[in-house]
Amino acid sequence: MRYQNMRNELIGYLKGLSDREYQKRCWVLKNCPNGVENDELDYVVHFLFDDTQLGTNPESLIGYILKDDVEVEAIKSICYELDSIFEKYGYDLSDDDYINLPEWTNVIKKAENALGAIKKNA
Repeated sequence: MRYQNMRNELIGYLKGLSDREYQKRCWVLKNCPNGVENDELDYVVHFLFDDTQLGTNPESLIGYILKDDVEVEAIKSICYELDSIFEKYGYDLSDDDYINLPEWTNVIKKAENALGAIKKNA
């Protein structure tokens, strides 16, 4: 894996996206666990869509951040869920508002699946 640090960063973001209690505690209440100074949904979105091509062309990251097509499909599904929410509700809601949307359950499930796929390939 060429960019193991970025893969580790992705794993950290997927852990946060798959854990509603973490989101409430850290993103909303700003009471993050030890070792995490600050975290919010915006960091995840920037990592997936701006800092990497995970949100637009994850296939290009096989061998760099992702290992195979299974991981690509898992990342595509989480990005699709986030895109759907942003298309419907826009980009200006608070983290608290986003995580309380009915569709947010899909984000959590897709993040759990993506995290599972990546951990399986560890």
